[in-house]
Amino acid sequence: MNHFKHIVFLFLTVLLFNSCTSTNPQVLIETELGNITLELYPKKAPITVANFLQYIKENRLEDATFYRTVTPGNQPDSKIKIEVIQGGLYEDEHPQMLPSIQHETTATTGILHKDGVISMARYGPGTATSEFFICVGDQPSLDSGGNRNPDKQGFASFGKVIRGMDVVRKIHQSQAEGQWLKPRIKIIGIVLVK
Repeated sequence: MNHFKHIVFLFLTVLLFNSCTSTNPQVLIETELGNITLELYPKKAPITVANFLQYIKENRLEDATFYRTVTPGNQPDSKIKIEVIQGGLYEDEHPQMLPSIQHETTATTGILHKDGVISMARYGPGTATSEFFICVGDQPSLDSGGNRNPDKQGFASFGKVIRGMDVVRKIHQSQAEGQWLKPRIKIIGIVLVK
């Protein structure tokens, strides 16, 4: 699917959800340590939500795992400490990966990186694809204007955990070598439940 068709698909997906329901979509992430339920905010972050839902609808996340845990003790070279777990397809060039999407900043969406917020991992602005992270505690340095990245554009948050923060914390405290979970935590399935 070329880039233009991908963007059109994303907008059509958001329009469909906005017209079919007045409530926000909910997604269940089933992991080997338990379930995490997310509420997504398509009105605030339409591009990012549509991208995540496309991965789910097309079963592109069937190889997904949680593979990274960032804790105060495993980021010795970072002046700005954060706490998150990260998941997705793990590989930079995974065959199920879609084109990158436009960056929606927290200044635009108003979805700040509070405890349980889900957001897109990225290199530079506009490079997010399939990789996502969940905040453990409030992480204001990840918002637009925050100091975690030199570009100060922050990360594109698009929803929040509404059930299963105990599972998020279990993953966050799992065995790791540096920031890399050993073994990775398998994601058994990701489905749209509402």
